[in-house]
Amino acid sequence: MRLEFGVLLICALGAGWTLGLEYEQPTVLITLLVRNKAHILPMFLSYVEQLDYPKQRIAFWLRCDHSSDNSIQLLQQWLEHSGDFYHSINYAFNDETTRYQNESSAYDWPVSRFKHVIALKEEALQYARDIWADFIFFLDADVLLTAPQTLKVLTALQLPIVAPMLQSESLYSNFWCGMTEEYYYQRTDEYKEIYHGDKVGVFAVPMVHTAVLVDMNYAGARYLTFDRQRLVQMQQRSTQQVALYNGPVDDIIVFAMSANHSGVPLHICNKLPFGYMMQPLETSDTLQQDLQQLNNLRVNMVYDLGAVPPVQPYLQRHLQLPEKTKLNLDNIFMINLQRRPERRRKMEQLFVELGLQVEHFAAVDGKQLNAQLVQEMGISFLPGYEDPYHHRPMTMGEIGCFLSHYRIWQQIVQRQLRQVLILEDDIRFEPYFTGSAQRVLQQASKFDYDLIYFGRKRLKDESEPWVEGTDSLVHVGYSYWTLAYVITLRGAEKLLAVKPLEKLIPVDEFLPVMFGRHPQKNLSEAFEPRNLIAFSAAPMLLYPVHYTGEAGYISDTEDSQQVVEVVKQTSTSGEAQLKSNRQQVFPKEDINNLLEQDLKLGESSHGNNLPQVSVSKSHQEL
Repeated sequence: MRLEFGVLLICALGAGWTLGLEYEQPTVLITLLVRNKAHILPMFLSYVEQLDYPKQRIAFWLRCDHSSDNSIQLLQQWLEHSGDFYHSINYAFNDETTRYQNESSAYDWPVSRFKHVIALKEEALQYARDIWADFIFFLDADVLLTAPQTLKVLTALQLPIVAPMLQSESLYSNFWCGMTEEYYYQRTDEYKEIYHGDKVGVFAVPMVHTAVLVDMNYAGARYLTFDRQRLVQMQQRSTQQVALYNGPVDDIIVFAMSANHSGVPLHICNKLPFGYMMQPLETSDTLQQDLQQLNNLRVNMVYDLGAVPPVQPYLQRHLQLPEKTKLNLDNIFMINLQRRPERRRKMEQLFVELGLQVEHFAAVDGKQLNAQLVQEMGISFLPGYEDPYHHRPMTMGEIGCFLSHYRIWQQIVQRQLRQVLILEDDIRFEPYFTGSAQRVLQQASKFDYDLIYFGRKRLKDESEPWVEGTDSLVHVGYSYWTLAYVITLRGAEKLLAVKPLEKLIPVDEFLPVMFGRHPQKNLSEAFEPRNLIAFSAAPMLLYPVHYTGEAGYISDTEDSQQVVEVVKQTSTSGEAQLKSNRQQVFPKEDINNLLEQDLKLGESSHGNNLPQVSVSKSHQEL
């Protein structure tokens, strides 16, 4: 099937005909190669269909072969439902062969596969010339364009070659800021600045891939190629003396070098959060890794966009969401204030994406408390307690926070729940949370423990040795925050047994007291026995959504306006510092050392726990 963009030339004789004319959007040919992408196609096709661009100005060049899943069936369904909306669709499907010559897995890239993909891209490039397309958009099926205005923004830039910057589950993206003499990825400081949005705009780079828009009206576009042999031939015919390309037979590298040879600049644009991309897998990986990666992107969408953008109704039945789990625990509680329904909605969306079966627990709201209610509850405060950084007594918000956790401990005992995960509602899950949590719990099952932090803030520069025989658990030191922790029935009994409501302190001070790592003796000596056995996941499995001073930061404990009146101890030392500050509360000279330790810890754990990112296809490091 092949229909071409028509060319209409109107010659106007007479004054005024050229004034006030409304121009059509440029014509765009979207090139799509699909292989074994049934798990992501419902989202990919839905988001392409939702692009805010005239569909009659879009044509497709679509190929699908060597697939062993139902990618072809999904594409046929999309063609039947939406194909007529577009100017034209040139497609060819081949289901006769599922493997390339000398291919060890579906994620392997033997020479035969490179040659096939290169030949297809060359054909697509020539097709764009034949139909007089203004632009060709090379788009991988691993790309999720969640910004509807993507095409309008990119075409309006009027650049020879430009790519929309895409985010992944890590630092991987679809551009390089540096290239070695051997034509491979080179780390640069600018890369992170662009990726994290510290620099916003359009930037010249040596490499773009995965989602690349080419202006076919630019004269240099006629020299662009994905074929190494053709590139070398062009270099040999060049009037200028140039070193002949002797690098890899890799389509994206050859394309970048052909642009360089032809004087065609490549750009990356991060003016918008355009969308997301999957990372290439290693040869030994499986579909399960790809599904987990897609799941991580969906979780990021909830945080970044407020929700996963909807999929077309006729494609929804093809979505694959994780099955519900309690992580082999008796229960998972999520603490949420009734006046924070937006947090509950977001958390419930996250639980769907993560496959977590969670029970909502209504938090005690400090704004509903007053001195009389606190007295009627039989609550007394530890004499002389003041916040170590603010030098103030407990806020009503801190009292409500403690009571929320306290009442869950009571339920654990009443319901005889052996192990429970307690989550607060302002947390950001790390990628692969479910698998990492199960790994931590499996390693902890060999030991006698009461509590495991999944998320916390270290407060002292002290050694936290590994729990013997594990690579995901450490003996926990003095820590703040109760973002997430696993507690056992025995642990809850120990916490209740010391009657904490009779000498109340904040819950994230109380826990370190109970496992014997609080530095203030006057607090510790008030509670006996202090025999809680506590570990921590390493690295952390989740973090706060916002830190102090960041946009969107709200504290329902520290920002409470009502303060319980108790006798305050005077102190002139130290500056007030919020518990939710991103920076660790350590001497300044120790901060860099600690961050370096955390970085090494994260890298070593990632190497043990998580799927490694492939560099075999795009040669890019994390």
